[in-house]
Amino acid sequence: MLQTELTASSRWDQKQDWTDLAARAAKAAITASSHADLLARNFEMELSVKLSDNAEVRTLNNAYRGKDKPTNVLSFPQIQPDLLETLANTDDGEALLGDIILAYETCLDEAAAKNIAISTHVTHLIVHGTLHLLGYDHENEIDAALMENCEINALATLGIANPYSEQA
Repeated sequence: MLQTELTASSRWDQKQDWTDLAARAAKAAITASSHADLLARNFEMELSVKLSDNAEVRTLNNAYRGKDKPTNVLSFPQIQPDLLETLANTDDGEALLGDIILAYETCLDEAAAKNIAISTHVTHLIVHGTLHLLGYDHENEIDAALMENCEINALATLGIANPYSEQA
């Protein structure tokens, strides 16, 4: 089972059900990944999503990645990718996959530039961030193509068009 905890700063639209959006995006990402079987195992996985702002994300990006600028999403895995398959062996039946944090201003600007709803863009970024928690990355062309394919497949199950297509 997957539990998604969400916190949002007041800048984020309070009418949007961000918790449901995050839960659906994370589940779709896991399902589209090579770790889909984790959802059927007899333990609880948890991930946290924080909807924050450029200032906080910039601070974290500088501290953990040495990049003194905001970015749209950061992921902080709590489990090494090679240990994901051992998760059913947790002592208490629970495992924290990690944390995802998004920057409001960057997300809003990117959504506007793509002419899409911020909720659509945030869904994509949570899928992207969840895949990072599962060990996916985009450091080289092969890994990037694999990760993008998982993103495209996950988003399709949520009714969201390919964000990497020419029309996106």
